[in-house]
Amino acid sequence: MLRLLIAFLVLANPAFAAEKVVAGLSQHLVSITANFDGTGIMIFGAVKREAPAPDAGPLQVIIAVAGPSSPVTVRRKARAYGIWVNTDSVHVDAAPSFYAVATTAPFAEVLSQVDDLKYRISIGNMIRNVGEAKEGLEATDFSDAVIRVRRNNGLYSENFGNVRLIDDTLFNTQIALPSNLTEGDYQARIFLTRDQKVVDEFVTTIAVRKVGMERWIYNLAHERPLVYGILSLVIAIFAGWSASAIFRVLRLN
Repeated sequence: MLRLLIAFLVLANPAFAAEKVVAGLSQHLVSITANFDGTGIMIFGAVKREAPAPDAGPLQVIIAVAGPSSPVTVRRKARAYGIWVNTDSVHVDAAPSFYAVATTAPFAEVLSQVDDLKYRISIGNMIRNVGEAKEGLEATDFSDAVIRVRRNNGLYSENFGNVRLIDDTLFNTQIALPSNLTEGDYQARIFLTRDQKVVDEFVTTIAVRKVGMERWIYNLAHERPLVYGILSLVIAIFAGWSASAIFRVLRLN
């Protein structure tokens, strides 16, 4: 009788059978210093259940890390009169400065196109398209150009099959952060999926901050641009004078 009651409660209330993400990061703060050459963040977690795992297709995990988004104007160059000039342009509403996505299996096996559009997980769907292009131009060509350039700079990456899942419960992966990071708050999202549908989502934040001398110079340039300009000029003059003095001494010797 008790077993029947428990089974009824589980079926009547899906929350009893829900799978939830419990996740953590190896670090929540990335400090950009003068010798910063990139770092890696370990993302790990477990699947919390109040009942046995449902028999509804294999469990999959998606981990995505996105940097701050900003508008981007993409221009196309063409050769005219013997020189390269900008001919056409499209305004991308928002593109993340950094984006990495890792999964437990090939993307098409992990997530449906419908849920990808809903949660905006793949790189193409993370970029909010785009202002209107001129007649005869495809706006997606310009957003693809953003993706291509940032891939080449190590800012966009896809690592399908790179998330390790143990016993349908424990998972982990490492996300590489390059040296050319933009300062700001980075969003880490972890998704559980079954039958290519999202069953739970966990979101946390990674702070990327300049520290030390880099922080002081950044604040000076943005908060007191006149002082920053004068100081830069003084340093340039002093460096030029010093180099000239050293060359004169070497020439005399």
